[in-house]
Amino acid sequence: MNATSPARVVAWLKASGEPSRLRLLSLCAEAALAVSDLAQALRQSEPRVSRHLKILCQAGLLTRVREGQWVRYGLADDPSARSFVRGLLAHVDRRDPQLTRDRNAARSVAIPETQATLPGSPSRLARALGAFVEAGGSEALRGRVIAIGAAHPELLANAAVTARDCTVIAHSRRSAQAVRAFAEQRGFSCRVLISSGAAALSDATLAQAGGPFEAALLHHHPGGDSVRLIEQARALLAPHGRLWIFQTYESLERAGERVVEHPLARLRRLLTEAGLVCERLSPIEADGEHVLAAAARPASGAAHGAHSAHSAQQGGA
Repeated sequence: MNATSPARVVAWLKASGEPSRLRLLSLCAEAALAVSDLAQALRQSEPRVSRHLKILCQAGLLTRVREGQWVRYGLADDPSARSFVRGLLAHVDRRDPQLTRDRNAARSVAIPETQATLPGSPSRLARALGAFVEAGGSEALRGRVIAIGAAHPELLANAAVTARDCTVIAHSRRSAQAVRAFAEQRGFSCRVLISSGAAALSDATLAQAGGPFEAALLHHHPGGDSVRLIEQARALLAPHGRLWIFQTYESLERAGERVVEHPLARLRRLLTEAGLVCERLSPIEADGEHVLAAAARPASGAAHGAHSAHSAQQGGA
């Protein structure tokens, strides 16, 4: 590799020596991403992120790549610049809570668009989550179905085949566009709404969604309020409905707590506190992701089901 001039190294250091731009380099080193993806990951406005990206591109650390209607940002092709970024990031703790949230948030909005535009079979993770849903309670998918988040659109395709109607609440405009494209590609119909809330769904979004629903698929998005989202999903369910929730381990871990609660125990507790009975809870690992999948029913519906079964046994005695 050719030696790099001191002036160029100084320019790289100036461009990368800012917290938001360091976070952007960390994300773009993993995958080429659009401005909207990066803005949502950093929870900053698109104009502000665009200004940071311009500085990084002018310094020669990032490059713009056009793919159809989207422009993505990835590491520059220059070997010296790529080596500089890789070396810089090698000194950064990848377990840092903020960087972890950034990565998860970027994946949550980028994955649906990728899956919607690339042909081929579902990912291993999507197949594993689909098997979890099919393992029990899939009869609920024959009624009204709502999906909060769309990280795994293959599940929507499966649900839409049997559902009476299907509604999707996407967490970003780009994610909504990806879901619509995926639905058109797979030949199923669904109503797509865009969430107007950041950490949780707004009252306007909930009113627009309507309800009740026989089935709800909740894909937790990084930065979302786990407690509130579960409560809102519970409120959308019919008395005998079914909720499936998929959360990453990172979204359930709390850094700095004096008493560490295991993610499995935390998710079970959150479901109970929201008035849900957790029927199945399973860790799933595939495609380098660690997800907790849970199936739950409203506590009142579960109690009614147990009472009905007991009454039937009494009647048959």
